[in-house]
Formats: sequence, C-alpha cells, structure tokens
Amino acid sequence: MFSKLKEGLAKTRKGIADKVDQVLKAYKKVDEELFDEIEEILITADAGVSTTMEIIKRLRDRAYERKISQTEEIKELLKEILIELLDMGKSHELNIEPAPAIILMVGVNGVGKTTSIGKIAYALKKDGKKVLLAAGDTFRAAAIDQLEIWGKRVDLDVVKHQEGADPAAVIFDAIQSAKARKYDVLICDTAGRLHNKKNLMNELGKVVKVIDREFSEANREILLVLDATTGQNALQQAKIFKEVTNISGIVLTKIDGTAKGGVVLAISNELNIPVKLVGVGEGLSDLQRFVPVDFVNALFDNDK
Repeated sequence: MFSKLKEGLAKTRKGIADKVDQVLKAYKKVDEELFDEIEEILITADAGVSTTMEIIKRLRDRAYERKISQTEEIKELLKEILIELLDMGKSHELNIEPAPAIILMVGVNGVGKTTSIGKIAYALKKDGKKVLLAAGDTFRAAAIDQLEIWGKRVDLDVVKHQEGADPAAVIFDAIQSAKARKYDVLICDTAGRLHNKKNLMNELGKVVKVIDREFSEANREILLVLDATTGQNALQQAKIFKEVTNISGIVLTKIDGTAKGGVVLAISNELNIPVKLVGVGEGLSDLQRFVPVDFVNALFDNDK
C-alpha cells in the first residue's frame, strides 16, 4: 500500500519534496530567504496562497522557538506541520459502521466519480460487505451505462431508471431495495451539473430529503469527488458544493497524474473537510484510504 502511494505521489514529490531538498542543500542557515523559497515551492504545487502562508508562519515560529539553525532540521519540521494540517483524527475513516450505510457521491462530470464508486464498491465487497449501487445521475445516459459496466465488473446490482428520470425517485427505489434485501452499504451516483448552482442545490436537496425520510437510521457519507490534476480549480468546486450540501469527506482522484498534489493541503486547511480516499493509479485497488502521516511520509520519501 505504502509503495503504491509513494509511486502515485512521484510527480508531486518532484514538485514539493525534491525541490525542498534542493533548497535546504543550497542554504547554509535558517533565514527569511529560506522561508521565501519554501513558500514559492508550496504555491507552485497548488497548496494555495492562504494555506501556504499558514504553513510558513508555523514553520518560522517553530524554527525560532526551537532555535533550529541547521537547514536539514527544517524538513522534519515541515513534515510535522503538514501532518498537523491534514490530520482530522477519526473523521478520515468512512462512516459506514454499523450497517446499514448510504454513501452519496457528488462532484462535477469528468472527475472520476463513477470510477470511484466502482472502486469503493470493490473494496467494500472484498471486505465482506453486501453493496448495492444506484444510478442517480439520470441526466446522461452514459452515466447510467458506465455505472452498469462497473456493476458487472465488480458483480453488484445497480438500481436504475431511464435517462431523464427524477434522481430522487431512483434513490427512493434504491433505499427500498437496500432495506428489503438487507444491504450493508448503498452507494449512489448523482449528477454533476455545476453551471446552475440553484438546480444543483434543488436536485441534491431533494435526494437528501428522501434519505432523511426513508433511511434516517443509516450511517451517511456525502463524498465530494475532486480531480487532483485540476489543482486550485478543485478547491473552487469544493467551495460551491460545500455551500450546496453537507459534504462529509473528499475523494481526491488522479493524484498520480499531477505535480499539483499540494491542493490536498488547501482543501484540508481552507474547507476543513477531511480527505477520506485518494486515487493513486488506474487499478481496482488504487483508491486508497487517506492516512495523513503515510501521505506526508510517502511525499518526502526519496528512497528508490
């Protein structure tokens, strides 16, 4: 697991850890110039300006408090601060115990939402859970087809209606089915149309109302899927979805495809939403649980 995470973070490592190492080698003493260099590295890796300022402030304050004079000690201090920033305790775990549980997946089209559903379902099934899928994105026939393909691939049933049906009706049927057949986890796809915030709010609002009314006993996750390759754009999407619904966690996909993995810092710090899963490759098992200490260690691990 760790080696796969390390491999998946190769591009971000080049953008952050390797550059930090170069800077620390180049500087003989801990001073403002050194902090400026680290600041620039973080901003370039899409950690965001306000998050970067927060990191640098903590780094500077602690370096002076602890009287750190050796530049190599700065790396361990930086790791400590990044772990702190990312770590939200127990909330990184999926809230699906005890059964039943419902996971509502939200996010714009093209971020890897349906693929994430397939991979989460695969992991839960492997874990011995009885899983049902619901095709709640009824606005695109392709979305329904794609979920069905995943259903076949991981050998799971999919509740669906025809294209253009009311998403809340699909979720209603899926909940009845999940209750009647005693499923442990119901995972629901939703439409990702961001161009009209009011529509998005209404659609998700109706779906959440159905869950409140029909499945109030279920543990609930509303997971926002974001594409790491979009960098700061992902942060803007997250801000909109946070206004629209009560996001409980983030699934960050395609981190292996970008040097902009620093966006995970911005998401955690600016939105205060825990990252729960991170996509480090194409394989079925490559959507991994997000463990802050592992993530930071993998990011700074230069051993080949």
